[in-house]
Amino acid sequence: MAHVRKTTHSRKTAARKKTSARRSTSRKSTKRASPKRWSQRVTKESDALDLKRGVFTLTSPKRIAASLKRSAEHSARRKTGAYRSALSMLTFYINRAGKTLPKTQRERLEKAKVELKRAFGKE
Repeated sequence: MAHVRKTTHSRKTAARKKTSARRSTSRKSTKRASPKRWSQRVTKESDALDLKRGVFTLTSPKRIAASLKRSAEHSARRKTGAYRSALSMLTFYINRAGKTLPKTQRERLEKAKVELKRAFGKE
């Protein structure tokens, strides 16, 4: 009899695993229906800046700062000052990347903050 109980138990467990797996996949598809990369949408469509493509992947902090400054000064969509808009977009990018941002790129972007401050004469 103990053997029968064991197989019954394992069948129930297997059945539970299947239904829970099925539920989780259906939930995932529901999540995908909502807009996926909201942070990407923010950088493209928000009232912050019209950024040059690939600005955060540039190799020089000075070039990153110069590009952000240029974008901020020429943007018609920003609601606040050019310096504040440029700095907030840079900070936003760093924060959204989180732990996935490589250490070298994070250091480069942190140096770009200093260069941005210098470019706007806020030092």
